[in-house]
Amino acid sequence: MNLISIQNADDPRIAAFRDIRERDLTGREGLFVAEGEVVLRVLASAESLCRPRAVLIAEQRLEKVRPILKNLPDGTPIHLAPQGVLDAIAGFHLHRGILAMGEKPQARTLDSILDGMRQGGVLLAACGIGNHDNMGGLFRNAAAFGAGGLLLDDRCCDPFYRKAIRVSAGAVLRTPMAVAGSGPAMVEALLARGVEVLAFTPGAGDRLAALSRSSTPRAILMGSEGPGLPASIIARCRAVRIPMAGGFDSLNVAATSAVALHQLTQVGL
Repeated sequence: MNLISIQNADDPRIAAFRDIRERDLTGREGLFVAEGEVVLRVLASAESLCRPRAVLIAEQRLEKVRPILKNLPDGTPIHLAPQGVLDAIAGFHLHRGILAMGEKPQARTLDSILDGMRQGGVLLAACGIGNHDNMGGLFRNAAAFGAGGLLLDDRCCDPFYRKAIRVSAGAVLRTPMAVAGSGPAMVEALLARGVEVLAFTPGAGDRLAALSRSSTPRAILMGSEGPGLPASIIARCRAVRIPMAGGFDSLNVAATSAVALHQLTQVGL
């Protein structure tokens, strides 16, 4: 392993990790920073779609994560720093003690995602999801229930934002995804490929539990919390609802996607 001791927060070798909160907002030109042991394990695994660039960890965490570090590509810089130096580099107390930098995967297209799906497969599609917790939840659910991938419209937030990666438990790094233009354009492209697009909305007539098995590929379409999906998009889809008690008519985006994915993918699990 390529272990490198860092004893000064101003060391130029770790400049890319410095002040990560500010960099979260300004972007990293094709790179991302993730944190924590769970995400590092995914990044170092064969399932990752992202290439590791470098790792920065607190010295006291080395022995615990050594088996994970051995899975990194040969020569990957592994920087070791005292906890205080690590905190100074990050700009805040990093209690997880682990940062990793990786390269975002090559951009995919909607067609390439669909071409990789099995017959009767299900994928998630998202319109205007701007909350990083929700974005991370969508990716985690997609991976957990075996969805064929995730499509985002051009109003969605970046899933490679550090918090989204953490909430996804690393699923962002291993789940096929594509940014597919505007919401209406994404829906029309799915329909043109013969995909049944299910728009989840409280006012729908069809109940999720009433959907039968289908050999036709399906896309579960989710909108942002509050406004939901535009009526013009719902009109182009099959509208579906999840019946609820207690006067509630909806769940948050991540919870809704989990319920829908479980119902529509459970045959294959």
